Amino acid sequence: MYIKEITLTNYRNYTKTTIPFENKVNVILGENAQGKTNVMESIFVLSMAKSHRTSNDKELIKWDCEYAKLSGIVEKHRGPVTLDLVISTKGKKAKYNHIEQKKLSQYIGSINTVMFAPEDLNLVKGSPQVRRKFIDMEIGQVSPVYMHDLSRYQKVLQQRNQYLKQLQTKKQTDLSLLDVLTLQLSEMAAKILKKRFEFLKLLQQWAEPIHKGISRDLETLKIEYKNSIDVSEDADLSKMLEAYHQKFDKIKSREIDRGVTLAGPHRDDLLFYVNEKDVQTFGSQGQQRTTALSLKLAEIELIHQEVGEYPILLLDDVLSELDDFRQSHLLNTIQGKVQTFVTTTSIEGIHHETLEKAATYHVEAGQIQKVK
Repeated sequence: MYIKEITLTNYRNYTKTTIPFENKVNVILGENAQGKTNVMESIFVLSMAKSHRTSNDKELIKWDCEYAKLSGIVEKHRGPVTLDLVISTKGKKAKYNHIEQKKLSQYIGSINTVMFAPEDLNLVKGSPQVRRKFIDMEIGQVSPVYMHDLSRYQKVLQQRNQYLKQLQTKKQTDLSLLDVLTLQLSEMAAKILKKRFEFLKLLQQWAEPIHKGISRDLETLKIEYKNSIDVSEDADLSKMLEAYHQKFDKIKSREIDRGVTLAGPHRDDLLFYVNEKDVQTFGSQGQQRTTALSLKLAEIELIHQEVGEYPILLLDDVLSELDDFRQSHLLNTIQGKVQTFVTTTSIEGIHHETLEKAATYHVEAGQIQKVK
């Protein structure tokens, strides 16, 4: 799949612009704070209905405007697809081929993107929240059901935390409602956990050989899911559900004392091992970056395996963060098969035929022009 063009209306620092793209590498050049990352972000937002840079949708709307609109034409195997996303203070509305989607979870995954930005180099050494977001975003692209389950889980989690806080402060004393919320949360948690296990098994299959290649066969990468319940990845849904029941029963009094939910997918984590050593704690910066790069390249192949088409790759100011060998490995991997967007202040010093043949755009003060 590839995006033929995108139209931005009242988006960030763009008033109204239509940008045609080519089905190869598209390099977006410009100084900082001119709007090149906004173009990259808009493609991601059109795909995921949320930004990778902010959780506040109002920031996506141009100053003094009531709404922002993104429209895109995407070529897929089955033919062209038109996508529209309107973001306003009232919320978001999405259309697929001019038909409004009742739920955003039905829209997400219409096009698939893999984003690789400097902050993704923190995937290994950053907080557990960063890694959970990584899992959720990637599974969500290939499984609308997962997004629906995750949304329901988060709503019940919020209700349960509020009720635990009321029990903690003695504003409530009835435990029967807590039991109902716990049952609902456990059912959603089991579904989420099962899907995460399935996803990480596939990710491991792709990431391990990619990591070996980047490390010149010197390193073996292993991904481990750090779970808040005692259950294996091979367990069926009923066993996972039973494990959550037992866990919540065991920690009920502690949760009431603390006023917060202490177990569930929202507290889980990913661990990465290179040659059986924890990369987060003992890995060099080079090993941490190789691990992050391996995961991103594995995502590309995993999405291709799941949906039958390669996703769109977004490289936001990340090439300058990688050394020559990792740059070359990344560019060799994507060459000729993945539509790629690269933002950078300059491509001087990066010598690779993929970039030399790229379509090039220049951004200045919210204006974008194709220069090659």
